[in-house]
Amino acid sequence: MATNGMDLGAVSMMLYGWREREEALRFLQEVTGLRMNHNYIRPGGVAADLPDGWRDGVLRLLDMLPPRLAEYDTLMNQQPIWRERLQGVGAITAEECLALGVTGPMLRSTGYDWDLRRDMPYLAFDQIEFDVVVGSYGDCFDRYAIRLAEIHESMKIVRQCLEKMPKGDYRIQDKKVTPPPRARIDESMEALIHHFKIFTEGFKVPEGEAYVAIESPRGELGCYIVSDGSSKPYRMHVRAPSFVNLQSLPHLMHGSLVADAVAIISSVDPILGEVDR
Repeated sequence: MATNGMDLGAVSMMLYGWREREEALRFLQEVTGLRMNHNYIRPGGVAADLPDGWRDGVLRLLDMLPPRLAEYDTLMNQQPIWRERLQGVGAITAEECLALGVTGPMLRSTGYDWDLRRDMPYLAFDQIEFDVVVGSYGDCFDRYAIRLAEIHESMKIVRQCLEKMPKGDYRIQDKKVTPPPRARIDESMEALIHHFKIFTEGFKVPEGEAYVAIESPRGELGCYIVSDGSSKPYRMHVRAPSFVNLQSLPHLMHGSLVADAVAIISSVDPILGEVDR
C-alpha cells in the first residue's frame, strides 16, 4: 500500500505505510536477528527459540494497527483523485485470470473466491478462521481495497495463532536433519563433526517428486522439487506469483491510457526478484 501510494503521488500514504513497516521489521529483527531475508525457517523447525517478550511485541503491533488502518481508509477512499486513478482502470475478468494462471489479490479482485490457506490448507490453517476478501470489478481499486482488508484478516489469523500455539521444542531432535546448538560446538568434538556434516553434506531425501504451494501476499508461491535419493535436488522449479501475474499486463492495459500504466503495474505489486529469470 505504501508503494502503491508512492507510485501515484499519495506521499502521505507512503510515509505512513513505511512507518508501520518499520515497526514490523523491528519486531522481526528481535525474533530472527535480521530485518529482511530472515533465514529463520529451517528443515525440522526454526533457527532459534522465540525471545523473551515476543508475545508482548506481537500484541503491541496488533493493538497499534486498527486505528491507523481506519485512518488510511479515510485518507485514501475519500480522496476523489485516488478513486479516479484506480476505479475502472486495469480491469481483468476471472476467466482471463484463470487462463493466465493469475492468483492472489488479482484473482480475488474479480470476485473469484479462492485462497490456498482455506481451500488447500497447510500448516495449521485448517484450525484458523478467517474471511477470504473478494472484489467485484477486477480493477486497480479492487486490488487496493482487498489488500487493505486483508491486513485485518491477517491480524485475526495472528491472534488465533497466539491462542493456539502449543508448547514444546522449536525444532525436532533428529540429528540427521537439525544441527547441534551453537554453544555445544565449542564444547564437544562430536557436536562440531555433526555440525560440519550437516552443512557440508546435507541430508538425503527419499527418491521422488513433490509440489508444495502457499498463499503468499501476491498469490500462489510454489516449489516443485525432484529427488534422486541424494542430498542435492535433482531438479527444482519455483512458481513465483509475480512472474505469472505480470503476464496479464496486455489484458490489463488494453484500452487504457499510457498514464494508467503506472497505476496498473503498481496494483499488480510485483517483486522484481521473482520476475528476473
